[in-house]
Amino acid sequence: MPGPSADGRDAPPAPGPWRDEGPGPDRAPGPDAGQGVGEEERLARAALTRLVEPGDETVGRWLRELGPVALLRALCGEGKPPPGASGQRMAGCALRADRLDPAADLAMIAGCGGRFVCPGDLEWPGQLDDLKDARPVGLWVRGPARLRMWALRSVAVVGARACSDYGSHVAATLGAGLAERGWVVVSGAAHGVDGAAHRGALAAGGATVAVLASGADVPYPRGHTELIERIAEQGLVLAELPPGAHPSRSRFVLRNRVIAALTRGTVVVEAQYRSGSLVTARRALRLGRFTMGVPGPVTSGLSAGVHELLRGEAVLVTDADEVAELVGGIGELAPERRGPLVERDLLDPVTAGVLEALSARGGNNVRDVARDSGTSCEAALGRLYELLALGFVERHGDRWELAPSGRRNSGARRGDPPNRGNRVKGLRR
Repeated sequence: MPGPSADGRDAPPAPGPWRDEGPGPDRAPGPDAGQGVGEEERLARAALTRLVEPGDETVGRWLRELGPVALLRALCGEGKPPPGASGQRMAGCALRADRLDPAADLAMIAGCGGRFVCPGDLEWPGQLDDLKDARPVGLWVRGPARLRMWALRSVAVVGARACSDYGSHVAATLGAGLAERGWVVVSGAAHGVDGAAHRGALAAGGATVAVLASGADVPYPRGHTELIERIAEQGLVLAELPPGAHPSRSRFVLRNRVIAALTRGTVVVEAQYRSGSLVTARRALRLGRFTMGVPGPVTSGLSAGVHELLRGEAVLVTDADEVAELVGGIGELAPERRGPLVERDLLDPVTAGVLEALSARGGNNVRDVARDSGTSCEAALGRLYELLALGFVERHGDRWELAPSGRRNSGARRGDPPNRGNRVKGLRR
Protein backbone atom coordinates (compact mmCIF):
# COMPACT_ATOMS: atom_id res chain seq x y z
CA MET A 1 0.00 0.00 0.00
CA PRO A 2 1.19 3.58 -0.56
CA GLY A 3 3.40 5.18 2.06
CA PRO A 4 3.03 8.58 3.66
CA SER A 5 3.96 11.77 1.92
CA ALA A 6 7.26 13.52 2.57
CA ASP A 7 5.53 15.91 4.96
CA GLY A 8 3.48 13.14 6.56
CA ARG A 9 0.15 14.79 5.78
CA ASP A 10 -1.32 12.68 3.04
CA ALA A 11 -0.96 9.24 1.54
CA PRO A 12 0.12 9.34 -2.12
CA PRO A 13 -2.40 8.33 -4.74
CA ALA A 14 -2.35 4.87 -6.24
CA PRO A 15 -0.12 4.47 -9.31
CA GLY A 16 -1.69 5.77 -12.55
CA PRO A 17 -3.54 6.95 -14.38
CA TRP A 18 -1.76 10.20 -13.74
CA ARG A 19 -3.68 12.45 -16.09
CA ASP A 20 -6.18 14.67 -14.32
CA GLU A 21 -9.00 16.74 -15.70
CA GLY A 22 -6.84 19.73 -16.45
CA PRO A 23 -7.82 23.21 -17.52
CA GLY A 24 -9.28 23.73 -20.94
CA PRO A 25 -8.42 26.72 -23.10
CA ASP A 26 -11.03 28.77 -21.26
CA ARG A 27 -10.01 27.57 -17.78
CA ALA A 28 -6.55 29.04 -17.39
CA PRO A 29 -6.44 29.10 -13.57
CA GLY A 30 -6.11 25.31 -13.53
CA PRO A 31 -6.98 22.73 -10.89
CA ASP A 32 -7.37 24.04 -7.35
CA ALA A 33 -5.73 27.38 -8.18
CA GLY A 34 -7.40 30.30 -6.49
CA GLN A 35 -8.76 28.20 -3.66
CA GLY A 36 -7.31 29.13 -0.30
CA VAL A 37 -5.52 32.41 -1.09
CA GLY A 38 -7.17 35.76 -1.64
CA GLU A 39 -6.66 37.79 -4.79
CA GLU A 40 -4.70 40.55 -3.00
CA GLU A 41 -2.22 38.06 -1.54
CA ARG A 42 -1.89 36.29 -4.89
CA LEU A 43 -1.06 39.55 -6.65
CA ALA A 44 1.44 40.45 -3.91
CA ARG A 45 3.21 37.11 -4.10
CA ALA A 46 3.30 37.26 -7.89
CA ALA A 47 4.91 40.71 -7.65
CA LEU A 48 7.45 39.48 -5.11
CA THR A 49 8.66 36.76 -7.49
CA ARG A 50 9.78 39.55 -9.82
CA LEU A 51 11.05 41.81 -7.04
CA VAL A 52 13.29 39.39 -5.11
CA GLU A 53 15.52 36.43 -5.95
CA PRO A 54 14.42 32.85 -5.24
CA GLY A 55 15.56 31.20 -2.02
CA ASP A 56 16.42 34.43 -0.17
CA GLU A 57 15.99 33.43 3.47
CA THR A 58 15.97 37.03 4.66
CA VAL A 59 13.01 37.73 2.39
CA GLY A 60 11.43 34.50 3.63
CA ARG A 61 11.70 35.70 7.22
CA TRP A 62 10.19 39.07 6.33
CA LEU A 63 7.42 37.31 4.47
CA ARG A 64 6.65 35.18 7.52
CA GLU A 65 6.71 38.16 9.89
CA LEU A 66 4.96 40.79 7.76
CA GLY A 67 2.88 38.87 5.24
CA PRO A 68 3.13 39.27 1.45
CA VAL A 69 1.02 42.42 1.05
CA ALA A 70 2.82 44.42 3.76
CA LEU A 71 6.23 43.17 2.60
CA LEU A 72 5.55 44.21 -0.99
CA ARG A 73 4.59 47.71 0.14
CA ALA A 74 7.65 47.96 2.37
CA LEU A 75 10.07 46.87 -0.37
CA CYS A 76 8.46 49.27 -2.84
CA GLY A 77 9.01 52.20 -0.50
CA GLU A 78 5.34 52.62 0.42
CA GLY A 79 6.00 52.00 4.09
CA LYS A 80 8.69 51.45 6.65
CA PRO A 81 11.55 49.26 5.29
CA PRO A 82 11.64 45.69 6.60
CA PRO A 83 13.79 45.14 9.71
CA GLY A 84 17.47 45.07 8.80
CA ALA A 85 16.98 45.96 5.12
CA SER A 86 20.09 47.65 3.76
CA GLY A 87 20.04 50.74 1.61
CA GLN A 88 21.54 48.77 -1.26
CA ARG A 89 18.75 46.21 -1.12
CA MET A 90 16.08 48.88 -1.00
CA ALA A 91 17.66 50.68 -3.97
CA GLY A 92 17.68 47.46 -5.97
CA CYS A 93 14.04 46.81 -5.12
CA ALA A 94 13.14 50.35 -6.16
CA LEU A 95 14.63 49.76 -9.61
CA ARG A 96 12.71 46.53 -10.04
CA ALA A 97 9.51 48.01 -8.66
CA ASP A 98 9.17 50.20 -11.75
CA ARG A 99 8.56 47.05 -13.82
CA LEU A 100 6.03 45.37 -11.52
CA ASP A 101 2.75 44.40 -13.10
CA PRO A 102 1.58 41.22 -11.35
CA ALA A 103 -1.81 41.26 -13.07
CA ALA A 104 -0.07 41.17 -16.46
CA ASP A 105 2.18 38.33 -15.28
CA LEU A 106 -0.84 36.32 -14.14
CA ALA A 107 -2.55 36.97 -17.46
CA MET A 108 0.60 35.92 -19.32
CA ILE A 109 0.87 32.57 -17.51
CA ALA A 110 -2.86 32.03 -18.00
CA GLY A 111 -2.33 32.58 -21.70
CA CYS A 112 0.14 29.67 -21.62
CA GLY A 113 -2.48 27.46 -20.00
CA GLY A 114 -0.84 27.84 -16.58
CA ARG A 115 -1.44 29.34 -13.17
CA PHE A 116 0.36 30.77 -10.15
CA VAL A 117 0.22 28.47 -7.11
CA CYS A 118 0.78 29.97 -3.65
CA PRO A 119 1.30 28.55 -0.17
CA GLY A 120 -2.22 28.15 1.16
CA ASP A 121 -3.69 26.98 -2.16
CA LEU A 122 -5.09 23.47 -2.23
CA GLU A 123 -2.60 22.65 -4.97
CA TRP A 124 0.41 23.76 -2.95
CA PRO A 125 2.78 20.82 -2.11
CA GLY A 126 3.17 20.85 1.66
CA GLN A 127 6.64 19.28 1.55
CA LEU A 128 8.04 22.55 0.18
CA ASP A 129 7.33 24.04 3.60
CA ASP A 130 10.29 21.98 4.87
CA LEU A 131 12.49 24.64 3.26
CA LYS A 132 11.27 27.04 5.93
CA ASP A 133 12.35 30.60 5.11
CA ALA A 134 13.88 29.40 1.82
CA ARG A 135 10.46 28.20 0.69
CA PRO A 136 9.36 29.57 -2.69
CA VAL A 137 7.18 32.68 -2.58
CA GLY A 138 4.99 30.87 -5.11
CA LEU A 139 5.29 28.64 -8.16
CA TRP A 140 4.41 29.43 -11.75
CA VAL A 141 2.97 26.20 -13.13
CA ARG A 142 2.16 24.97 -16.62
CA GLY A 143 0.40 21.69 -17.25
CA PRO A 144 -2.94 20.01 -16.59
CA ALA A 145 -2.08 17.87 -13.54
CA ARG A 146 -2.48 18.65 -9.85
CA LEU A 147 0.96 19.57 -8.54
CA ARG A 148 0.25 18.61 -4.95
CA MET A 149 -0.95 15.11 -5.82
CA TRP A 150 1.88 14.42 -8.26
CA ALA A 151 4.49 15.60 -5.78
CA LEU A 152 3.29 13.10 -3.17
CA ARG A 153 4.66 10.22 -5.25
CA SER A 154 7.67 11.67 -7.01
CA VAL A 155 11.38 10.92 -7.38
CA ALA A 156 14.09 13.25 -8.66
CA VAL A 157 16.59 11.91 -11.21
CA VAL A 158 19.51 14.29 -11.70
CA GLY A 159 23.09 14.16 -12.91
CA ALA A 160 25.76 15.44 -15.24
CA ARG A 161 24.92 17.60 -18.24
CA ALA A 162 27.88 16.26 -20.21
CA CYS A 163 27.03 12.67 -19.34
CA SER A 164 28.35 9.56 -21.04
CA ASP A 165 26.32 7.12 -23.11
CA TYR A 166 26.18 4.96 -19.99
CA GLY A 167 24.73 7.81 -17.92
CA SER A 168 22.16 8.67 -20.59
CA HIS A 169 21.08 5.04 -20.85
CA VAL A 170 20.79 4.59 -17.09
CA ALA A 171 18.82 7.84 -16.66
CA ALA A 172 16.37 6.97 -19.45
CA THR A 173 15.92 3.45 -18.08
CA LEU A 174 15.32 4.80 -14.57
CA GLY A 175 12.83 7.35 -15.88
CA ALA A 176 10.90 4.72 -17.82
CA GLY A 177 11.01 2.17 -15.00
CA LEU A 178 9.82 4.61 -12.35
CA ALA A 179 7.04 5.86 -14.62
CA GLU A 180 5.87 2.29 -15.26
CA ARG A 181 5.63 1.80 -11.49
CA GLY A 182 3.47 4.88 -11.06
CA TRP A 183 6.14 7.32 -9.88
CA VAL A 184 6.46 10.88 -11.13
CA VAL A 185 9.95 11.65 -12.45
CA VAL A 186 11.19 15.13 -11.51
CA SER A 187 14.27 16.78 -13.01
CA GLY A 188 15.60 20.08 -14.29
CA ALA A 189 15.19 19.65 -18.08
CA ALA A 190 18.93 20.26 -18.62
CA HIS A 191 21.07 18.49 -21.20
CA GLY A 192 22.41 15.07 -20.29
CA VAL A 193 20.91 13.08 -17.43
CA ASP A 194 17.95 15.43 -16.85
CA GLY A 195 16.73 15.27 -20.42
CA ALA A 196 17.25 11.50 -20.63
CA ALA A 197 15.19 10.95 -17.46
CA HIS A 198 12.32 13.10 -18.79
CA ARG A 199 12.36 11.32 -22.15
CA GLY A 200 12.40 7.92 -20.48
CA ALA A 201 9.30 8.77 -18.46
CA LEU A 202 7.48 10.19 -21.48
CA ALA A 203 8.40 7.19 -23.62
CA ALA A 204 6.81 4.93 -21.00
CA GLY A 205 3.62 6.99 -21.10
CA GLY A 206 4.32 8.20 -17.55
CA ALA A 207 4.37 11.41 -15.59
CA THR A 208 7.26 13.86 -15.42
CA VAL A 209 7.86 17.33 -13.96
CA ALA A 210 10.47 19.85 -15.14
CA VAL A 211 11.63 22.47 -12.63
CA LEU A 212 13.16 25.39 -14.54
CA ALA A 213 15.62 28.07 -13.48
CA SER A 214 13.86 30.49 -15.87
CA GLY A 215 10.26 31.56 -16.30
CA ALA A 216 7.83 28.72 -16.94
CA ASP A 217 7.25 30.15 -20.43
CA VAL A 218 10.97 30.38 -21.28
CA PRO A 219 12.30 26.96 -22.37
CA TYR A 220 15.89 26.53 -21.26
CA PRO A 221 18.14 25.15 -22.61
CA ARG A 222 16.92 26.24 -26.03
CA GLY A 223 17.80 22.88 -27.47
CA HIS A 224 15.15 21.33 -25.20
CA THR A 225 12.32 23.61 -26.30
CA GLU A 226 10.39 20.76 -27.89
CA LEU A 227 10.95 18.51 -24.86
CA ILE A 228 9.83 21.17 -22.38
CA GLU A 229 6.73 21.96 -24.42
CA ARG A 230 5.87 18.28 -24.50
CA ILE A 231 6.30 18.10 -20.72
CA ALA A 232 3.97 21.10 -20.36
CA GLU A 233 1.35 19.24 -22.40
CA GLN A 234 1.66 15.85 -20.73
CA GLY A 235 3.15 16.70 -17.34
CA LEU A 236 4.08 19.83 -15.41
CA VAL A 237 6.60 22.64 -15.85
CA LEU A 238 7.41 24.65 -12.71
CA ALA A 239 9.33 27.85 -12.09
CA GLU A 240 9.86 30.27 -9.21
CA LEU A 241 10.68 33.11 -11.59
CA PRO A 242 7.88 35.05 -13.28
CA PRO A 243 7.00 34.74 -16.98
CA GLY A 244 9.73 35.97 -19.31
CA ALA A 245 12.54 35.66 -16.75
CA HIS A 246 15.85 34.23 -17.92
CA PRO A 247 18.16 31.94 -15.94
CA SER A 248 21.47 32.76 -14.31
CA ARG A 249 24.15 30.60 -12.69
CA SER A 250 22.92 31.28 -9.15
CA ARG A 251 19.33 30.53 -10.10
CA PHE A 252 20.27 27.02 -11.23
CA VAL A 253 21.73 26.29 -7.81
CA LEU A 254 18.69 27.72 -6.04
CA ARG A 255 16.36 25.76 -8.31
CA ASN A 256 17.92 22.54 -7.03
CA ARG A 257 16.54 23.03 -3.53
CA VAL A 258 12.99 22.92 -4.96
CA ILE A 259 13.72 19.62 -6.71
CA ALA A 260 15.12 18.18 -3.47
CA ALA A 261 12.22 19.30 -1.30
CA LEU A 262 9.44 18.49 -3.76
CA THR A 263 10.31 14.80 -4.10
CA ARG A 264 10.49 11.80 -1.77
CA GLY A 265 14.02 10.97 -2.90
CA THR A 266 16.82 12.02 -5.25
CA VAL A 267 18.83 9.71 -7.50
CA VAL A 268 22.16 10.97 -8.87
CA VAL A 269 23.37 9.44 -12.15
CA GLU A 270 26.94 10.51 -13.00
CA ALA A 271 28.34 13.63 -11.37
CA GLN A 272 31.75 15.19 -11.06
CA TYR A 273 32.91 16.64 -7.76
CA ARG A 274 31.56 20.12 -8.55
CA SER A 275 28.33 18.99 -10.19
CA GLY A 276 25.16 20.90 -9.36
CA SER A 277 23.36 17.58 -8.94
CA LEU A 278 25.41 16.99 -5.79
CA VAL A 279 23.90 20.20 -4.41
CA THR A 280 20.47 18.68 -4.96
CA ALA A 281 21.49 15.41 -3.29
CA ARG A 282 23.03 17.08 -0.24
CA ARG A 283 20.03 19.35 0.16
CA ALA A 284 17.81 16.26 0.01
CA LEU A 285 19.91 14.70 2.77
CA ARG A 286 19.50 17.76 4.98
CA LEU A 287 15.76 17.69 4.38
CA GLY A 288 15.54 14.07 5.46
CA ARG A 289 14.75 12.76 1.98
CA PHE A 290 16.11 9.54 0.53
CA THR A 291 19.34 10.11 -1.38
CA MET A 292 20.59 7.53 -3.87
CA GLY A 293 23.40 7.13 -6.35
CA VAL A 294 24.05 4.91 -9.36
CA PRO A 295 27.67 3.67 -9.42
CA GLY A 296 29.80 4.04 -12.52
CA PRO A 297 33.29 3.15 -13.74
CA VAL A 298 35.95 4.11 -11.20
CA THR A 299 38.13 5.29 -14.09
CA SER A 300 35.62 8.00 -15.07
CA GLY A 301 35.60 11.47 -13.56
CA LEU A 302 31.83 11.47 -14.04
CA SER A 303 31.61 8.79 -11.36
CA ALA A 304 33.68 10.63 -8.76
CA GLY A 305 30.91 12.75 -7.26
CA VAL A 306 28.42 9.88 -7.10
CA HIS A 307 30.96 7.57 -5.47
CA GLU A 308 31.74 10.24 -2.89
CA LEU A 309 28.03 10.37 -2.04
CA LEU A 310 27.90 6.59 -1.78
CA ARG A 311 30.79 6.63 0.68
CA GLY A 312 28.65 8.85 2.89
CA GLU A 313 24.93 8.62 3.52
CA ALA A 314 23.61 7.90 0.02
CA VAL A 315 22.25 4.46 -0.88
CA LEU A 316 23.49 2.54 -3.92
CA VAL A 317 20.77 1.73 -6.46
CA THR A 318 21.00 0.15 -9.90
CA ASP A 319 17.45 0.18 -11.27
CA ALA A 320 13.92 1.47 -10.76
CA ASP A 321 12.94 -1.51 -8.60
CA GLU A 322 15.57 -0.64 -6.02
CA VAL A 323 14.58 3.04 -6.05
CA ALA A 324 10.90 2.17 -5.57
CA GLU A 325 11.75 -0.23 -2.74
CA LEU A 326 13.58 2.55 -0.88
CA VAL A 327 11.15 5.43 -1.35
CA GLY A 328 7.91 3.48 -1.70
CA GLY A 329 5.46 2.05 0.77
CA ILE A 330 5.10 -1.37 2.32
CA GLY A 331 5.16 -4.11 -0.29
CA GLU A 332 7.06 -2.20 -2.99
CA LEU A 333 10.00 -4.57 -2.91
CA ALA A 334 12.70 -5.10 -5.51
CA PRO A 335 12.87 -8.66 -6.85
CA GLU A 336 15.42 -10.97 -5.25
CA ARG A 337 18.70 -10.95 -7.15
CA ARG A 338 20.43 -14.30 -7.68
CA GLY A 339 22.45 -16.10 -10.32
CA PRO A 340 20.95 -18.62 -12.73
CA LEU A 341 19.67 -21.87 -11.23
CA VAL A 342 21.60 -24.97 -12.37
CA GLU A 343 20.66 -28.63 -11.90
CA ARG A 344 23.25 -29.18 -9.16
CA ASP A 345 21.44 -26.57 -7.04
CA LEU A 346 18.46 -28.95 -6.80
CA LEU A 347 20.44 -31.80 -5.19
CA ASP A 348 19.99 -32.38 -1.48
CA PRO A 349 23.08 -31.61 0.67
CA VAL A 350 24.18 -35.26 1.11
CA THR A 351 23.92 -36.04 -2.60
CA ALA A 352 25.70 -32.81 -3.49
CA GLY A 353 28.49 -33.75 -1.06
CA VAL A 354 28.93 -37.15 -2.70
CA LEU A 355 29.08 -35.49 -6.12
CA GLU A 356 31.73 -33.04 -4.95
CA ALA A 357 33.80 -35.91 -3.53
CA LEU A 358 34.39 -37.32 -7.01
CA SER A 359 37.65 -36.24 -8.58
CA ALA A 360 37.57 -34.71 -12.04
CA ARG A 361 39.85 -37.45 -13.45
CA GLY A 362 37.67 -40.29 -12.21
CA GLY A 363 38.90 -43.58 -10.74
CA ASN A 364 36.90 -43.11 -7.52
CA ASN A 365 35.93 -46.14 -5.48
CA VAL A 366 33.01 -46.11 -3.07
CA ARG A 367 35.22 -46.17 0.00
CA ASP A 368 37.13 -43.04 -1.09
CA VAL A 369 33.89 -41.26 -1.96
CA ALA A 370 32.36 -42.12 1.41
CA ARG A 371 35.45 -40.92 3.26
CA ASP A 372 35.74 -37.65 1.37
CA SER A 373 32.02 -36.88 1.59
CA GLY A 374 31.82 -37.73 5.29
CA THR A 375 29.19 -40.46 4.95
CA SER A 376 28.97 -44.25 5.11
CA CYS A 377 29.80 -46.56 2.23
CA GLU A 378 26.17 -47.69 1.99
CA ALA A 379 24.87 -44.11 1.88
CA ALA A 380 27.53 -43.08 -0.64
CA LEU A 381 26.67 -46.02 -2.90
CA GLY A 382 22.97 -45.14 -2.80
CA ARG A 383 23.68 -41.52 -3.68
CA LEU A 384 26.00 -42.54 -6.50
CA TYR A 385 23.22 -44.56 -8.09
CA GLU A 386 20.91 -41.56 -7.80
CA LEU A 387 23.52 -39.41 -9.53
CA LEU A 388 23.93 -42.12 -12.18
CA ALA A 389 20.19 -42.03 -12.89
CA LEU A 390 20.32 -38.24 -13.17
CA GLY A 391 23.28 -38.36 -15.57
CA PHE A 392 25.82 -36.71 -13.29
CA VAL A 393 28.15 -39.73 -13.03
CA GLU A 394 29.13 -42.93 -14.86
CA ARG A 395 30.18 -46.32 -13.50
CA HIS A 396 33.08 -48.29 -14.95
CA GLY A 397 33.40 -51.60 -13.06
CA ASP A 398 33.88 -50.71 -9.42
CA ARG A 399 35.06 -47.16 -10.24
CA TRP A 400 32.89 -44.05 -10.46
CA GLU A 401 33.56 -41.02 -12.67
CA LEU A 402 31.94 -37.69 -13.43
CA ALA A 403 29.94 -37.70 -16.66
CA PRO A 404 31.82 -35.89 -19.47
CA SER A 405 30.88 -32.24 -19.94
CA GLY A 406 29.66 -32.92 -23.45
CA ARG A 407 26.92 -35.09 -22.02
CA ARG A 408 25.90 -32.92 -19.11
CA ASN A 409 26.40 -29.22 -18.43
CA SER A 410 27.21 -29.88 -14.78
CA GLY A 411 29.96 -32.40 -15.52
CA ALA A 412 33.73 -31.97 -15.40
CA ARG A 413 35.86 -30.47 -18.14
CA ARG A 414 38.05 -33.02 -19.85
CA GLY A 415 41.71 -32.75 -18.90
CA ASP A 416 41.08 -31.29 -15.44
CA PRO A 417 43.66 -32.56 -12.91
CA PRO A 418 42.72 -34.86 -10.04
CA ASN A 419 40.97 -32.86 -7.37
CA ARG A 420 40.50 -34.71 -4.14
CA GLY A 421 41.52 -31.68 -2.06
CA ASN A 422 39.27 -29.07 -3.72
CA ARG A 423 36.40 -31.25 -4.81
CA VAL A 424 34.33 -28.62 -6.58
CA LYS A 425 37.05 -27.97 -9.13
CA GLY A 426 36.14 -29.37 -12.48
CA LEU A 427 32.40 -28.90 -11.95
CA ARG A 428 30.64 -26.16 -13.82
CA ARG A 429 28.65 -24.07 -11.39
